[in-house]
Amino acid sequence: MHYIKATSILNNTNGVNLYRGCTHGCIYCDSRSKCYAMDHEFEDIAVKENALELLEEELKKKRKKVMISTGSMSDPYMPIEEELKLTQGMLKLIYKYGHGVHLQTKSSLILRDIELLKKINKQAKARVSITLTTSDEDLCKIIEPNVSTTKERFEVLMTLKEAGIDTYVWLCPILPFINDSLDNLREILTLCKEAQVKGILCFGFGLTLREGNREYFYQKLDEHFPKLKKEYIKKFKNSYICNSNYNKYLMDYFIKFCKNHSILCDHDKIFEELHSLFEETGYEKISLFEE
Repeated sequence: MHYIKATSILNNTNGVNLYRGCTHGCIYCDSRSKCYAMDHEFEDIAVKENALELLEEELKKKRKKVMISTGSMSDPYMPIEEELKLTQGMLKLIYKYGHGVHLQTKSSLILRDIELLKKINKQAKARVSITLTTSDEDLCKIIEPNVSTTKERFEVLMTLKEAGIDTYVWLCPILPFINDSLDNLREILTLCKEAQVKGILCFGFGLTLREGNREYFYQKLDEHFPKLKKEYIKKFKNSYICNSNYNKYLMDYFIKFCKNHSILCDHDKIFEELHSLFEETGYEKISLFEE
C-alpha cells in the first residue's frame, strides 16, 4: 500500500475510484491489463489520500442530485477499507449532500455501512451490485481467493433485500472448461431469485483476455488446473473475447429464466437504473452523462 495525491476524483459519469489496484486476487481480473497503464504492482494499492477532500468539493458544485458510482478497477471494500474507511467517508459525504450511490463489490464488509446505506436510500437512492461467478464454494476460493465466498455474498444480498435496498448481480466472468455448466448457472440464478435481485448483468458466458491479465490467468491455470492452459491456447489463441462452447445455450436459458421471474436482464435498462435517480426520490431523473 502507498499513498498518492489525486488531481480529481469524479469522472464525467460521476464514477469514483478511491483506490487503484486490488488485493482480492481474482484469477480472471481484467483490471490487470496493461492498457490501464498502472505504474505500480497491482496488489500494491495506491490510496488516494486526498480523495474525500476532492469529493466534497465536487459534490458541493453539483447543481442537481446525481448517483455516485464506484468503478470496477478496484473493490471499494477491499480489506484495507476496514482500517482506512475511505468508502465509509465517501458515503457520509454523499448523504450529507443529498446524492445517491451505487456500490459494486464482492465483499461482505459492505454490511458495516448498512445503516448509512439505509439513510442514503431513504433520502435519495442506494443500489448495490454483487458479482457472482460460481455456486461451488471450493471453486470460489480458487478463482476468487481473497474475497467473500458466494455463500457470504448471497447473505449480503439477503440482508440488503431486508433493508429495502435494491440489488443487482454481475454474472461474469464465466470461465470456459471451469464453471460454464448449466448446473452452475441454475444454482446462481436460484440464489438471485431468492434474494429478489432487480437485475442481472451478463455479457455472455466466457471471459476476456488481453496482455497483462492473460499472463496472470494462465499462471493461475497452471497452478490450479494443470493442462488447461493448453486448451485455452488451442481454442482462443490471442482472442480478446473467449466464449464458452455453451455460450448460446446458457444465454438462452438465462434470458428465459429472467423473463419468467421478472428479473431485468437488458444491459441498457439496468445501467439506466444503476446510474439514475428516479422521480419517486423527489429528484428529477438524472442522465448517466449529465453533470
